[in-house]
Amino acid sequence: MHLRKPWLLVSVLVAFAVQAAVIYKWTDADGVVHYSDQAVPGAEKIATSSINRSASPSTSSRPVAGANPAKPGSPASYQLTITSPANEQTFFNDDVAPVHLDVQPALKPSHAITWHLNGKPLDQPPTAVSFSLQGLERGTYVLTATMVDQETGDSQNSQSVTFYFRQPSALSPQHR
Repeated sequence: MHLRKPWLLVSVLVAFAVQAAVIYKWTDADGVVHYSDQAVPGAEKIATSSINRSASPSTSSRPVAGANPAKPGSPASYQLTITSPANEQTFFNDDVAPVHLDVQPALKPSHAITWHLNGKPLDQPPTAVSFSLQGLERGTYVLTATMVDQETGDSQNSQSVTFYFRQPSALSPQHR
């Protein structure tokens, strides 16, 4: 056996690992989870990898020289957090899933919120930060909120939250 072959394989794998990789995850209307290197509306970025040997922990968190910091009052200066449903929360049967978005600081009149469930827009008023989801089929759901400044067109996304609706099987002993 040649000792060069394992080293060649390792060096090829390292070369691929050094390049940046981005993977997106989303769930379709049938509850099927998909993974891709292409962004889809409502997709959640789940993996990025790159190796930067020149960056040190003390310099990696500093802003890039010449970068424009977020202007106060612009969507980029806001913190959007979906506090309900909790990430990985499970609902059963005909439960109602309460939805709440924490926005810091408070919304301005020119800001509008849009909600996406599995990449599809929800029909909610542009100022809705709380509402309920009901009548959802069994499956996995991904919820995301986007705030848009209607004057400037700037936007800010919340982190996606994944939650589940489960229904007992008709074969379950509780149904006999």
